[in-house]
Amino acid sequence: MELRTLRYFVAVAEELHFGRAAARLHMSQPPLSRAIKGLEGEIGAALFERSSAGVALTPVGAVLLDEARALLDRADRLRVRVATAAGATSLTVGLLGDSTDPGVRRLARAYRERHPGVEIRIRETDLTDPTCGLHAGLVDIALTRAPFDETGLVVRELRADPVGALLRADDPLARRESLTLADLADRQWFRFPAGTDGRWQSYWNGGAVREGPVVRAIQECRQAVLWNGTVGMTTTDHEPGAGLVTVPVADMPPSRVVVAWVEGDANPLLRPFVQVAIDAYRDRDRDRDRDRDRGDIPHSDAGVDRIAPQEGQT
Repeated sequence: MELRTLRYFVAVAEELHFGRAAARLHMSQPPLSRAIKGLEGEIGAALFERSSAGVALTPVGAVLLDEARALLDRADRLRVRVATAAGATSLTVGLLGDSTDPGVRRLARAYRERHPGVEIRIRETDLTDPTCGLHAGLVDIALTRAPFDETGLVVRELRADPVGALLRADDPLARRESLTLADLADRQWFRFPAGTDGRWQSYWNGGAVREGPVVRAIQECRQAVLWNGTVGMTTTDHEPGAGLVTVPVADMPPSRVVVAWVEGDANPLLRPFVQVAIDAYRDRDRDRDRDRDRGDIPHSDAGVDRIAPQEGQT
């Protein structure tokens, strides 16, 4: 039973969909299906129930999932201990703009608990570089938001956040339950400086060419709205600040929180960091879904996580 096959199994078990699991693993579906069938043959029992309704874990699969997660976690801990013994004792992590995201705090706590011997160096960047210095070789890994130029990078999604328009509280549109991009078409939007990644710029401008002030940092965005009535996009769960409100934009695609690193980077500390990140963000969703089931939070808070290889906020 190989660790790689167990990682395949865990991906399918968490996605409960072979296609999504294959995308997450950056592979095609047929070899993934063959690997799972081979694992089932090795174990001598079915791990998944496959039907027209979808994929579900069998009781045997549920037991294996718990054991596989524990085994893979031990393997990652071993990898880190060996790497630190060999001299790899630090990892430089890029963070975009505002590092107050609860997911970042959860990840920091979990990583320190699992790998206390690794020093994490943080490099915060403004909103003009969504790769947080990856392309420039300034960081080992980035916690950021897509989209951006992914050439030469591996990108894995951790969470998807609904997006809204950041407005002054006295703006007539601030009283609306929701908006569309067409409602905001004749307004000034804040923009990023020339040379900023085109995919990033286009996303936060709703796919259109806009006019408005140039900003580099989150606080500049807030001030542009507060003083000039400028429109900007932000995630709906982000605290807008005094005198400002966020109104959901129905036709704005969610903002994807991702972890990214340079393709082919052999740093042994990367995979364990990515796995802790996945676990930290998945645990957040599990807590949120539990609170929804109890009625503690409204169902309209719909940032559904999709973890797929290929998490700046404005």
